[in-house]
Order: sequence, then structure tokens, then C-alpha cells
Amino acid sequence: MSLFSFLLGACDKNGNPIQEFGLDKLEKGVSTEAEVRMVMGKPDTVWEDDDGSRTLEYPKGPAGSRTWMFHIDKGGKLRDYEQVLTMENFARIKPGMSEDDVRRMLGKPRSVAQYKRKKEEVWDWKYLEGPNDRLFNVHFDINTRKVTGTSTSDVNMGG
Repeated sequence: MSLFSFLLGACDKNGNPIQEFGLDKLEKGVSTEAEVRMVMGKPDTVWEDDDGSRTLEYPKGPAGSRTWMFHIDKGGKLRDYEQVLTMENFARIKPGMSEDDVRRMLGKPRSVAQYKRKKEEVWDWKYLEGPNDRLFNVHFDINTRKVTGTSTSDVNMGG
């Protein structure tokens, strides 16, 4: 059995294919926030919600194509986790959304570039489309800081 076949056959405690090292050690509704941090390390960002729940953000970059969000309930237990750099999630980004809305949905961008002549700022995230790395871009109005649109592009091999 090749290593690739072995990795494809590995499953987490919930019976789902393992998509990130360590996920097999975590169980929804059972694992604590401390256990998530022990397995995944220090989160890049912790989002506090009004109801006492929290979301821990783990971008696997800057060259990575995955960002994990771990949702912790107000009692400190792992409610759910998800890899957020998906076509389904990208489709939820709509004109008029705030930077904070986008950041909470997709996590930390790979890069941010300003285009002063266009009065635009563009954030991008690397994601996998089949075997290829691509970039999902979110365009913001530089004055209102609201989404004006989205696009995709090829990854520039130089950076």
C-alpha cells in the first residue's frame, strides 16, 4: 500500500477522511478548546461571539491552500470545524459585505494589494481547484471598505 493510498484511507473519529494532520484526534461535542489548541497549536485569530462561543482560525499558509475554523461552544467544547477556502464559501461573498464579514468567513488573506487609481483594494486566498493552485480575490472599495466584487486568477509562480 502506498503512502498516498494510506492517507486517502485514514479517517477521523467521526468517520470522515482526514484532511489535516491532527484532526483525527479531535471529536465534535467531546474535545475541549484546550485539546484543539494542543493539536492545532496557537490560533492566528480568535473570534469572540456575543453568545460566549468562539471561533479559532488556523490559516495553513501563506503558501497553503486551506484555512480551518474551529467553532467552540460557550461551554468550551468543540462544536464543529471546517475548511473555509471552498467554492461554496466563496459564492457567499457578496457586494456590500464588510471587510470583517469577509475576514470571519475566509480567514486571513494571503496578500492585500491596493490599486489607488482604481480606488480598490484586493485581498486574495490560495485554494485548490482540482490539482491546481488558484487565487480567489475579493475586491473592496478603498473608501467604503465594502466588497465590490470577486474574481479568480492563476497563482503567479514568482510569488
